[in-house]
Amino acid sequence: MAHARSLEGMLDRLDLTELIHAYCFHFDRAEADAVVALFTEDAVIDYGPDVQPLHGTPAFGPMIRRGLEDLFAATSHHVSNVSITLQDPDVASSVSYVYAWHRYRQSGEESELWGQYHHAFRRMPEGWKISGLVLKATGTRNFHRQTMHPIGRRLPGGVG
Repeated sequence: MAHARSLEGMLDRLDLTELIHAYCFHFDRAEADAVVALFTEDAVIDYGPDVQPLHGTPAFGPMIRRGLEDLFAATSHHVSNVSITLQDPDVASSVSYVYAWHRYRQSGEESELWGQYHHAFRRMPEGWKISGLVLKATGTRNFHRQTMHPIGRRLPGGVG
């Protein structure tokens, strides 16, 4: 806990927030190699129940490239409410809110997603990298996936 409240911990939080922003920046610019470079080689990405979790950059690199080249004509990702937990000096996690707009290459249609990114991070010799990403959704409009992981919103009489 001392690390989280130290100057180094505060700088780590800044670096981790910039890492989340870099994911959005490079995704929106269709820079697939730059997106993949933000992850550890053994990272796990879970974009939702319609897609099996992808283990490692050899598995999700081609998927990200295909999406940026074939599926999306344009995207715009906006991240806010970034909450970071530093487990120790080399391991962290975060929850951040995301609004994502997409225009599809084939149809020209647009979609929106409102939700959360749940990240895991690990410090590597070259700096912080994303070691896990789970996308959860509060709502979508015209999105290309039918089901998404819920954010865990409490509903009257239970948890939803």
